[in-house]
Amino acid sequence: MSLDILIFGAHADDAEIGMAGTIAKHTAAGMKVGVCDLTKAEMSSNGTVERRAEEAEEASRVLGLSCRTNLGLPDRGLYITPEHIQAVTAEIRMHAPKIVFAPYWEDRHPDHVMCSKLVQEAVFNAKLRNYMPDMPATQVKELYFYFINDMGPVDLIVDITEHYEQKEKSLLSYRSQFQIGAGTVSTPLNQGYIERVRARDSLLGQRSLISFAEGFASITPYVVGQFGTAAR
Repeated sequence: MSLDILIFGAHADDAEIGMAGTIAKHTAAGMKVGVCDLTKAEMSSNGTVERRAEEAEEASRVLGLSCRTNLGLPDRGLYITPEHIQAVTAEIRMHAPKIVFAPYWEDRHPDHVMCSKLVQEAVFNAKLRNYMPDMPATQVKELYFYFINDMGPVDLIVDITEHYEQKEKSLLSYRSQFQIGAGTVSTPLNQGYIERVRARDSLLGQRSLISFAEGFASITPYVVGQFGTAAR
């Protein structure tokens, strides 16, 4: 399936934490948006692989995703290897997205950092005709980075006020991660994490008089046609 936007995360719920409101805003506008989770999160302290998959499917319905895939790479075993780069590159070529999102390159979780690096490598390789020549090369026009646990410098923000209820509903789909139940252990995710995400998104929009916003980083400069008018 050809996509307008393809979002990568190391685990199911990464994309929702960082940019569920932006996803909902773009699917509501009729754009085809997909998410690719690199691992099945088999090392999670709470929940099973099967339950995490069910929760990801529920969150996908809430956000109106066109597709969601899982590469099945090892949780806590992501590395810059030819095999892992090829797997991510193949996903990009299969969907030929105009825009790709990845986790910000600095985060307390090593898998998020490694996912960011793998996507950057794959976006570059996806355009090389002689790399994996059995699949057509594709040029990603824009690569942006979303924040999960740790914030960095924000290059642009998206007003997600009208879609914030969808964001929180998508996060609440991951009950095994964000809620305490029988047999669960205490983790940062079930100790008020969703409330902290809400506070972050509210604070981020405050200076622009926006109720809720999500922030993104870009390695390349953000282009405007003229001052006061965004090019995109």
